Amino acid sequence: MDRLILLRHGKAERDSASGDDFDRKLTERGVRESAAMAATLADLGLIPDVVLVSPAARTRGTWAAAQGAFPQAASRIEQSLYHAEERVVRQLAEGAGQSSKAVMIVGHNPGLQELTIRLLAEGSAPSTLMARAHANFPTASAAVFLFDAAGRPSYDGLFYPKG
Repeated sequence: MDRLILLRHGKAERDSASGDDFDRKLTERGVRESAAMAATLADLGLIPDVVLVSPAARTRGTWAAAQGAFPQAASRIEQSLYHAEERVVRQLAEGAGQSSKAVMIVGHNPGLQELTIRLLAEGSAPSTLMARAHANFPTASAAVFLFDAAGRPSYDGLFYPKG
């Protein structure tokens, strides 16, 4: 894996009809912000080869809104991404990265935010950038990292939705 893109799901409804967190869908704002974030990433050439998506309704909705910006990307639902801890997210990304150069994860906080902070620390990012990521990683945010041949990360972008 040369590049990892972490995309947090878009803004979701507070409650689902079923009452189950898993079934919460995107709001109209969430759809718009997810599509806009994907367009921003694609415009910058930050395009995944493979996308791993949490099975929750809001992450599937995020990918549905985003996938038009990445028509060549292969995607798959990854059951263990639902509320995955940062260590699990990283393992899944590294596994997918064995056969793909650019991997995108569409998932949830706190796992995505925690992995963002860890990769920033490992890549010796400036403290101001780490503080920004630590303070806020809102819905439809994206963090992008490059990896060298030894698997060391370096910061390649932190993107927040335009509100």
